[in-house]
Amino acid sequence: MKVAVPVGEYNGLKSKVYGHFGSAPAFAIVDSETLTVEPIDNQNLDHEHGACSPMKALAGARPDVVIVGGMGAGALMGLRAAGIKVYHSSGGTVEQAVSLLKAGELVEMDERASCAGHAGGHTCH
Repeated sequence: MKVAVPVGEYNGLKSKVYGHFGSAPAFAIVDSETLTVEPIDNQNLDHEHGACSPMKALAGARPDVVIVGGMGAGALMGLRAAGIKVYHSSGGTVEQAVSLLKAGELVEMDERASCAGHAGGHTCH
């Protein structure tokens, strides 16, 4: 399974899961079976708030799953419309997040868990 995880700084499997999909500088793309990992830069980093294009952000990568600390409803709906499942991770490393996914311990996100905005602070759940 191909897994995309937003990261603030790419350090392979030791990269920290970034708190918000749209503002992540990069993504770690992981094969969950072999644990091979490669970086891609966020190609939609300079979007206006609420106007994230998740497929553009992923630079054409077509993951089966995204693991994220938080994301807006528009990005969530865009990924789901593309057939990509989105799971919430409360932090840790990419390696830990993929391990939790494989163990069935991550919760699939829905619109109720999406970020409502960032005015006055981060409001992702």
